[in-house]
Amino acid sequence: MTTLEIKNLQVSVETEDSAKEILRGVDLTINSGETHAIMGPNGSGKSTLAYAIAGHPKYTVTGGQVLLDGEDVLAMGVDERAQAGLFLAMQYPVEVPGVTVSNFLRTAKTSIDGEAPKLRHWVKDVKVAMESLRMDPAFAERNVNEGFSGGEKKRHEILQMELIEPKIAILDETDSGLDVDALKVVSEGVNRVKDKTGLGVMLITHYTRILRYIQPDYVHVFVNGRVAESGGSDLADRLEEEGYDRFLTAAGA
Repeated sequence: MTTLEIKNLQVSVETEDSAKEILRGVDLTINSGETHAIMGPNGSGKSTLAYAIAGHPKYTVTGGQVLLDGEDVLAMGVDERAQAGLFLAMQYPVEVPGVTVSNFLRTAKTSIDGEAPKLRHWVKDVKVAMESLRMDPAFAERNVNEGFSGGEKKRHEILQMELIEPKIAILDETDSGLDVDALKVVSEGVNRVKDKTGLGVMLITHYTRILRYIQPDYVHVFVNGRVAESGGSDLADRLEEEGYDRFLTAAGA
């Protein structure tokens, strides 16, 4: 079993005037096969948590620990974190002009596994994964995220995850910009990988609509850089009805 442990994590970001504290002591543990939904209002620190774990240079960890099976994630480079089994699906995936999807995927798989996949099996795996995500085969020869619609970008993120098979996936607002059909396809992809590999999932979202398709085991409410409350899937239902006002009031935000 794989375990991601976040202990008293504190993170700041540089602004024009000074460093601004974003995360103020986050504690969270995610095990294999578990889905944790991270919910909260804008500016509460959800995306900061994702990017700090992934090693984005914009964010400075000022305290706490992040451990993957007991190993210090914060001491690893970005590539080492991916090789250790962490995966980040970004809210706004970047374009990579001049690099085709097929080349990008095979290079990523080679980097993470330490050896190139056998070409015959790889071509078959890519084809099956793309069919499952209802992606046109011609998509593989397009440049990464260049001219992609919002739905295409998110499907490409899940395609990467399905082929790379990480241990822990951090999905930062994967539902953002998706219509109902695309949301279903993307959610099915996440569920498929989880069922196949025992993936642990941190699912960051504002809204409960994706949780109709990806059932969370735990829901955590983020407010003012901290986990304000944790519970089961019923907590998401309460948030749908009540919103975040009571948490914002309690936090003085």
